Amino acid sequence: MGIIAWIVLGLGAGLLANMLVPGPRSQGLIVTCLIGVAGALGGGWAATELFHVHTLHGFFNLSTWLTAIVGAAILLLILHLFTTRRSTSRGRRTTRRTSRRTGWAHR
Repeated sequence: MGIIAWIVLGLGAGLLANMLVPGPRSQGLIVTCLIGVAGALGGGWAATELFHVHTLHGFFNLSTWLTAIVGAAILLLILHLFTTRRSTSRGRRTTRRTSRRTGWAHR
């Protein structure tokens, strides 16, 4: 497959994986495409190395798409884990400070 086919496959796999993975959507279309391309490459590499299955038979092959979607979904889950931890720790600090100020103002 050519580079254009990889980009299209990555965009499609990233969008499908983005719909399958629960949670807030903090990334845009470009990041989703990059995660999809990286997931397609990583999923293809993992399938070849771990299971000795050659999944890259063509653009319209189901195994190629499933491998790309699973790889992109795994990368999206990892991204959500890192962004969720960072945003919840910031939110907790803000909530504590706000509640202290609100409680003091009412006294």
